[in-house]
Amino acid sequence: MQLSIIIVNYNVKYFLEQCLYAVIDACKNITAEIYVVDNNSTDGSKKFLEAKFNTVHFIWNEENTGFAKANNHALGQVKGQYILFLNPDTIVPENCFEKCIAFFKTNPQAGALGIRMIDGIGSFLKESKRAFPSPLTSLYKLTGLSMIFPNSKKFGRYHLGHLSEKSNHEVDVLAGAFMMIPKTVLDKTRGFDEKFFMYGEDVDLSYRVQQAGYKNFYFAGSTIIHFKGESTKKGSLNYVKMFYKAMSLFVQKHYGSSRAGLFNFLIQVAIVLRAVISAISNFFKRISIALLDALVMLMSFGIAKFIWSNYIRKEITYSPNMLLVAFPIFSIIFLAVSYYTGLYDKKGYKQSQLNQSTIAATLVLLSIYALLPESLRFSRGILVLGIGVSFILISIARWMLVKTKMIYPLEGDDEYKQTIVVADEMDFNNISTLMKKSGMQERLLGCVHDKTSTNSIGNIHQLTALIQLYGIKEIIFCKNGLSYQLIIDIIQTLPRHLRFKYHASGSNSIIGSDSKDVGCDFISVDKNTLLIPPK
Repeated sequence: MQLSIIIVNYNVKYFLEQCLYAVIDACKNITAEIYVVDNNSTDGSKKFLEAKFNTVHFIWNEENTGFAKANNHALGQVKGQYILFLNPDTIVPENCFEKCIAFFKTNPQAGALGIRMIDGIGSFLKESKRAFPSPLTSLYKLTGLSMIFPNSKKFGRYHLGHLSEKSNHEVDVLAGAFMMIPKTVLDKTRGFDEKFFMYGEDVDLSYRVQQAGYKNFYFAGSTIIHFKGESTKKGSLNYVKMFYKAMSLFVQKHYGSSRAGLFNFLIQVAIVLRAVISAISNFFKRISIALLDALVMLMSFGIAKFIWSNYIRKEITYSPNMLLVAFPIFSIIFLAVSYYTGLYDKKGYKQSQLNQSTIAATLVLLSIYALLPESLRFSRGILVLGIGVSFILISIARWMLVKTKMIYPLEGDDEYKQTIVVADEMDFNNISTLMKKSGMQERLLGCVHDKTSTNSIGNIHQLTALIQLYGIKEIIFCKNGLSYQLIIDIIQTLPRHLRFKYHASGSNSIIGSDSKDVGCDFISVDKNTLLIPPK
C-alpha cells in the first residue's frame, strides 16, 4: 500500500463529497486507502456519504474529539507507506499524489511535505508555508506588521513572504490541510499531540519532524484548492485568542516555561492592541460607506440648489442659513431611512438595495417636508432634484468602489443570465435541473464546452472573451471531461471578481467559495437554496 489518506469531517458533507470524488480520481495510478473520521456531525453526513463511497473506510465518533485525536484514531489503522492528512474542504488534481510520492523518493531527507494551496477563487493561500511561531514572529503577525510588510524577511517571516510561492522550499511549518508524511517518520514522532484541539497541532508535528532529523518541504509542483483556508476566521478576536493560546502551548512545550512566560506576556499585550485596532477598524469599516454617502448627499443638495436657483427659478432668493440647516438634516434622514431599509447591512453592493432605499427615503422626506410649516419650506423642487442627483452620484460611487475592489457586488436573485457552466451537454442539463430546483435557473446563460459545439456559447479557450462579452459573474465547473488540474489552472488566470463553483458528475450539490470573507457555500437539492454553513 503506497498511500493512506486520512480526512476528518465535521458538518461539511457536501465539501467532503466533492473532495472524495477528487481523491478517488487521484488514486487511480497508485495503491491507496481512504479513511474518513467523522467527529459526530449533525448534518446527516453518515447517511449521505456511506451509500456513495463504499470503498472508503468510515469511522463515526460519538463526540467531537478534535482534529488531532480524530487523525490519530485513523492513524492506528492505516497501512500505507505514506500518510496524507487532508482537510475535507479541498480539491486535489489527478496527479497530485504521484508527484508528492515522487518527491519523497528523490529527496530522502524529506520528513514531511506540504503543498501549494489556493482558495476557491484562485488566490494563493499564505498558510501554505510558514515559520515557527517564535515570540517576535508571532508578535509581528498579531500586530499586523506581517500584513504591512508581507515580503519582508523579518516582519513577514510567519508566512515566509520572501520565499516564492512558485518554487519548492525547505520550511518550518506545513499546513494541516495537506500534510504528507512517510509512515516511518510518524512511527518516530507518534502522530499529532492531542493537547492541541483546534489550532497548532500542525505546527507541533512539523517541529517534531525536524527534531527527528528530517526536513519539512513546501512543494510547489502541484496545487490544490482549499476552500476555507485560514482567512475565513482570522479577523475575529476569538480566533486570535484560540490561535495564540495554541502557540503559547507550543512554546511552553518545546522552548521551556521561561520563554513561554515572555511569550505569554507579549501575546497578552498584543491581543489587547489587536482588539483596540480591530474595534477602531471595524467601526470605520461600518460607517465609511455611510460617511461617503453623507458627503455625496450634501454635495447633491448643493448642486440641486445651484441648478434650481440659476436655471429654473431665478426669481426666488433662498435663505443661506435655512439651507445650511435643512441640507444636513435631510441628509441625515436619508441615511437613517437607508440604514433601516438594509442598505448598510452587508459588506457589498446590490443596486436593487440602493433603489429600494432611495424610494423609501424619498417618500419619507417628502412626507416630512409636507408637514413643515410654510415658513420652513424652502423648495420641494430642490429636495426632489437633490435626491435624484444623489441617487446618480451614489450609484456612480458604488460602481467605482466595485471596480477598484474596495467593495464587492452581492450575489442575488436579480442576477439574470450571468452564470455560465463549463461542462458537456449531459452535465449542463443536470446543473440546469439543480439550479431550477434551487430557484436560481434565471442566472444561467449557457454552456461552455472544451470544444465549440452548436449547443454551447463558446469553448473553454474563449472564457476571458465570454466573460467580457456577457458580463459574467459566476462560472460553474463540472468535472466530467475536464480534469481537476485543468480547472485549477484556469481559475488562476481569470479575474478575481468572479465566483467559481464546482460540481462532480453524479453529485446533487455544487460547492464554492465566493471570497475570503464569505468562506464556503453550496447549492444542494437537499436544501433547495444557497447556504453558508455556520462558522
